[in-house]
Amino acid sequence: MGRGTLAWLILTFLRVLESNAVEIKPSTNPAVAGDTLTLSLSPSLTFKSGSWAVGEIQILTWLGEQQAVFSNHTGRASVNVLTGALTLSSVKVTDSGVYIVQSTDPPLKANTSITVLEAVSNVTLKATQTSLTEFNSSVIMTCTVSSGSSLSFVWMNSSSEVNASERVQLTDGGSTLTITNVTRYDRGPFECHASNSVSNGSSDSVSLTITYGPDNMALTVNGLNTTSFPAGSNLTMLCSAQSNPPAELRWAFQGQPVNTSGPLWELMSVTKDHSGLYSCLASNNHTNLNSTITKNILIAGSSEHVVNAWLLLLFLLSRLLY
Repeated sequence: MGRGTLAWLILTFLRVLESNAVEIKPSTNPAVAGDTLTLSLSPSLTFKSGSWAVGEIQILTWLGEQQAVFSNHTGRASVNVLTGALTLSSVKVTDSGVYIVQSTDPPLKANTSITVLEAVSNVTLKATQTSLTEFNSSVIMTCTVSSGSSLSFVWMNSSSEVNASERVQLTDGGSTLTITNVTRYDRGPFECHASNSVSNGSSDSVSLTITYGPDNMALTVNGLNTTSFPAGSNLTMLCSAQSNPPAELRWAFQGQPVNTSGPLWELMSVTKDHSGLYSCLASNNHTNLNSTITKNILIAGSSEHVVNAWLLLLFLLSRLLY
């Protein structure tokens, strides 16, 4: 074997080793649909010929300064005949795939996987209904987009992320939220966030009106929890209930309704006759529910004790004077 032949073999072997180390470097991956994508080779080489394909589909070939683009990429693909870099304009989701570059001068074959995604736009949230009754109603909310591919969905109830539970189902890839037997804590506002690895978007918020109650009633007297007061006191009784819409409040004494309504009942200069059971009755016409709270109030002593004290004092004074 002559020296020239040996040198040629060594050079060819070194170029093969060099070409096997070539990597395809995309300008971006994943790429956004509509953008321009460039696939460069690293390290940089000088080519005399080669071809690009995506999967089994031929994109283009080149020889010297001449290049030929196949019909499915006409007007969108070009190659740098010196560096072998491929440029695709207005990429589509269907351009996703494994891109292969081949050359015989220098000899090489390399590939890389490219993903093209549509950017998220116009995220919209719709609910089947927005007026519901606690424990008796269900709602389905759907999240849609005008464009976007390979989407992930996240639902928010106010500042908290919504997670699946016994009452809450996330279906259709997370784009549909179903809440059964709603509670007062399901009011929202709800938002839907749609995203992929190249973009994201959020819907406008939707709030639910949930009727509930009355329940969790409270009754205080003079702002205190005590139920015993001296005769002659003025009593201010305050009643509250959790309810939507606000509950209608009425009062009763010893089980008998009185001509007083609203959250406040005031009694002036009470006597022992005012001792007994005081009840606040709450009702909600939207839920058709009622609730009652009762306190047994004791009025200690009476005004008679004051009169008797004065009579005793007068008696003692008369004995001293006479």
